[in-house]
Amino acid sequence: MLRELRAKVLLVALRLAPSEQDRRLERAVGECPLISAFWILKKSSVDGRFVGTVTGAEDMGTPGSGRKRAPVKDRFSAEDEALSSIAREAEARLAAKRAARAEARDIRMRELERQQKELDEKCDKQYTDTYSRPSSRCTTPGLSAAALASLGGTSSRRGSGDTGSIADPDSSLTELRDIYDLKDQIQDVEGRYMQGLKELKESLSEVEEKYKKAMVSNAQLDNDKANYLYQVDTLKDVIEEMEEQMAELHRETEEKSKELERQKHTCTVLQHKQEELKEGIRQRDQLIEKHGLVIIPEGTPNGEVSQEVVGGGITVVTQEAAQVLESAGEGPLDVRLRKLADEKDELLAQIRKLKTQLEDERQKSSKMESVFTDGERMENGTDLHLIELQRDANRQISEYKFKLSKSEQEMGTMEQNINRLEGQVSRYKAAADNSEKVEDELKIEKRKLQRELRTALDKIEEMEMTNNHLVKRLEKMKANRNALLSQQ
Repeated sequence: MLRELRAKVLLVALRLAPSEQDRRLERAVGECPLISAFWILKKSSVDGRFVGTVTGAEDMGTPGSGRKRAPVKDRFSAEDEALSSIAREAEARLAAKRAARAEARDIRMRELERQQKELDEKCDKQYTDTYSRPSSRCTTPGLSAAALASLGGTSSRRGSGDTGSIADPDSSLTELRDIYDLKDQIQDVEGRYMQGLKELKESLSEVEEKYKKAMVSNAQLDNDKANYLYQVDTLKDVIEEMEEQMAELHRETEEKSKELERQKHTCTVLQHKQEELKEGIRQRDQLIEKHGLVIIPEGTPNGEVSQEVVGGGITVVTQEAAQVLESAGEGPLDVRLRKLADEKDELLAQIRKLKTQLEDERQKSSKMESVFTDGERMENGTDLHLIELQRDANRQISEYKFKLSKSEQEMGTMEQNINRLEGQVSRYKAAADNSEKVEDELKIEKRKLQRELRTALDKIEEMEMTNNHLVKRLEKMKANRNALLSQQ
């Protein structure tokens, strides 16, 4: 009897109309899956239809298992599929970023609104906490009256059915006591229910707060990520510039090292030539000493000795010619030769004068001989004097002739040396001009080759970069193709 009464009272209490808090809780159940699970466990033992409603709503939210994946069209090639998938992924990431940022902005606005409406919400909570318990208590007397009516109906029906039984007052008192106990239990259940509802609301607010904070932190992290990506891009650009500068410096160092090697080679060649020239000078000095010749440096017009040996800076003559040149005085070779030529001209003039004098004397002597043709001659002293004069004149003439021939020989040798030296100078000038032309041509060709080398290196770097880019793209396409094949 008591069990049946308790069951009827519980059914009547649980089938009453839900309060405003129950409606709010049901709305929260639809919004939060955690609260829905707790609500299902709470209500599953009470009301079967509510469980069915909630589970049905959750089942409506899940996609159907019978949905099939659309087949991949065969008309597209693998490259088009890979590129389209890459484009879709990029668009999806961009849309996700935009949605996250928009959601973060919405969350910030909601946070501001929440801070503004916090006082109103507190007032609403106080109002609901104040007026929820009296409503439950007001429903309890109706519940007890309905229970009593049902009990009265059942007891009257039972009394009409059982005519032989008489109501016991002790049993009615016990039943009333049980009813009050049930009312107390119902109030305790309602209190626990309201406490659980408060806890659920608090947990819901905490979860929402955590969710908002997480969204704000995600938005901040997205901004930080964008900033870091920009910094990474700038650092990559800086690294590429530094690599280019490093490659340029490496090429310059290689060019400098090659130039240094060439300079070393030319230095060794010049040292070898210097040694050969020193050996040639030593052999020349030995030959000059062997043949008894003397080296006379040619002077500049101002009287200074020329330091340029190559190009006819010295002249090799015999010792006698050197003595003659020394007797001509100091100064350049041209000045000495000019002095010797002047002395030669003077000597020739003296010789001519002496010849004329000799002819005059001869004519005079012939006249005198013709005058003294009778056999009587002049005294022996006069004849001896004339003979001595003739001998002196002949001796001077022979000396002058010897000097003249010697000076003519020296002039011939000097003219030959001058011609030879002029030929050497012309040859050296021509060789210098040719070497300068060849040097200019080689410099032009070197610059041209360096430009071609730079362009070739730049092309090689560009081709390597394009090759790496194409290899990476091919790998991505292969990976996307494998992913598509695995999905099929």
